[in-house]
Amino acid sequence: MDTEISPKVRRIAIVGPECTGKTDLARFLADHYNTVWVPEFAREYLEHLGRSYHQSDLVTIANGQVQSENAIAQQANQFVFCDTTLLVIKIWSEFKYHTCDPEILQLMQQQKYDLHLLTNIDLPWEDDPLREHPHKRQELFDLYYNALKKSDVNFRVIRGEYADRRAAAIAAVEQIR
Repeated sequence: MDTEISPKVRRIAIVGPECTGKTDLARFLADHYNTVWVPEFAREYLEHLGRSYHQSDLVTIANGQVQSENAIAQQANQFVFCDTTLLVIKIWSEFKYHTCDPEILQLMQQQKYDLHLLTNIDLPWEDDPLREHPHKRQELFDLYYNALKKSDVNFRVIRGEYADRRAAAIAAVEQIR
């Protein structure tokens, strides 16, 4: 009797500065491909923290993100879309605290993605109590772009209005299918 081998689940990372449509894109792509997406663990963690966060909280957030991603990936149908990765935590830590905890860097080495979608800053800023730097979006975007370029990973910049972003993201995902 022949047994069907399930195809490898491809991990798609959606990264970029605050308020650039990462969550919208992750939800859309998961729906489009009839699969699952991994929410940003930091949002839930910070909403329930009850105080301002500290650099040490970023290690907890990184571990929670990895655990969530690994658990949700078990339910994936060909793709899993990750609304943030440890790259986001690393860049944020370095931007805000000028350093990144070695545990986060070590965890980053264990997380592999088949594609990174870097969301551009061309969507309007929307206020949110968890967002901190509306006037530093270009600087942050440049940090993401340079980090991805330097790491020599497969990435695409996603820009434009929502429909354009969605079409560009689908085209990028189809290239790795």
